[in-house]
Amino acid sequence: MLSLKNHAQWVGWAFLLTVLLMGCTRPAGAAEAVDPFEQVKRLGRGVNILGYDPMWDNFENGRFKERHFKLIHDAGFQTVRINLHALQRLSAANGYKLDDTWLKTLDWAVKEALENHLLVILDLHNYTDIAKDPEGYKPRFLAYWKQIAAHFQDAPNTVLFEILNEPNGKLTPPLWNRFLSEALAIIRATNSTRTVVIGPPFWNGIDHLDDLVLPENDRNIIVTVHYYEPMKFTHQGASFEKETAHLSGVTWGSVEEKKRVGRDFARVQDWSLQHHRPILLGEFGAYDKGPMESRALYTAYVARTAESLGWAWTYWQFDSDFIVFDIDKDQWIEPIRKSLIP
Repeated sequence: MLSLKNHAQWVGWAFLLTVLLMGCTRPAGAAEAVDPFEQVKRLGRGVNILGYDPMWDNFENGRFKERHFKLIHDAGFQTVRINLHALQRLSAANGYKLDDTWLKTLDWAVKEALENHLLVILDLHNYTDIAKDPEGYKPRFLAYWKQIAAHFQDAPNTVLFEILNEPNGKLTPPLWNRFLSEALAIIRATNSTRTVVIGPPFWNGIDHLDDLVLPENDRNIIVTVHYYEPMKFTHQGASFEKETAHLSGVTWGSVEEKKRVGRDFARVQDWSLQHHRPILLGEFGAYDKGPMESRALYTAYVARTAESLGWAWTYWQFDSDFIVFDIDKDQWIEPIRKSLIP
């Protein structure tokens, strides 16, 4: 029967119930492999959620509520990429163990997403920590995946694992390839056919796909890239980007700017066809302080170009910044929503 830990055994039953409710459109359980290209079709259009929500420290303080899952589905999205900041919660002192309260919150999010017919990507988002000290964080990184893989081994194949968001910094390409190989081996010990999402080094950059080394005999993998070019437009006014924080009023939409998106994505598509790996555009968007007309145009153009190539995408993001939904006002940012889901 289920192998989930006792404290969260209820979510295992919820997974099984969800599968039954979903019927033939959702294969029954992770043991049934899904062709990764078919999985990309099912992922379709998605959105990043929960990365900076206070619920991870106190569930009652959460901005994101149960009703938002239905709202996301009803708007036309098919997937949520749940951004997980977990490694700071693990230490040698506690045996690198994820605490029960944090796991209960994660179980709630996965359960609610599945019950609202949304696919789920569990994205480890501690990229800045590992980038600064890869070897120091490696024990936590591997311990995290050992626990998450075991915890969700009976989840349906509509739950995907993403090994690490945007490897960068001291996590160099050779080191990243070693890290992902070890993590993937841990995942495969309990999830032999689970779809796993893996991206190239240098911030999942499209120019670094050739630096990515994947096991040829493991085809249950989707490759992810992120796209925020040109940064002077997409990150204008963002205080966390020193080079663009002072910019404002930068527009987008010229013929040449559109051609650049086409050229950039064509390079990714060439790599995809050469290596027979499907593509997820895991993040894209333009920061909230840019001109709205240009932001909406950019967002739509990037999304439609990705779709024309058969890629899935997950927009950055639902809440916090780059938002598509204003939780405080309880309303969609309509120009962005319409650009994503026309």
